[in-house]
Amino acid sequence: MAGKLRHLAISVPDPWAVAPFYEQAFGMKKVGETDSSLARGVYLSDGVMCVALLNYKTDQAAGDRGRDYVGLHHIGFWVDEIGQARQDCEAAGGSYYMGEVPVKGNIFYEVKYKDPNGVIIDLTDHGWGGAAKDVVGASEAPALRHPELKANRDGL
Repeated sequence: MAGKLRHLAISVPDPWAVAPFYEQAFGMKKVGETDSSLARGVYLSDGVMCVALLNYKTDQAAGDRGRDYVGLHHIGFWVDEIGQARQDCEAAGGSYYMGEVPVKGNIFYEVKYKDPNGVIIDLTDHGWGGAAKDVVGASEAPALRHPELKANRDGL
């Protein structure tokens, strides 16, 4: 089972002030807003990816970096089946962070994990507004530009 990267969240001081940049510079379209207990913000899309510009309400809601952090906050994968994705994430060394699948209804949710370096990863099998799970013509990975190139790993 392959998850599809379909969500990026950027922590910003004022989502409404920065949204026009992404709209004008990259042609993204506003697809929604949020005002949850964790954050307020703007959702943008290029038709495949959902970019959330979020202003976290508290340090606790923002996680380890705190609410004043500006930059990439987390990424999200649209998975086929959330139970299997959780097992796969844990088997690969990920650790549960927060969020659960709702018991009732077909509402939006995210289950959050951290990768071995602490990067927050959202998992959902419901997707994000403005995102497309499957992209026509994207079934094959692009060819390697320099398949013979081996990076120097000294000092890692």
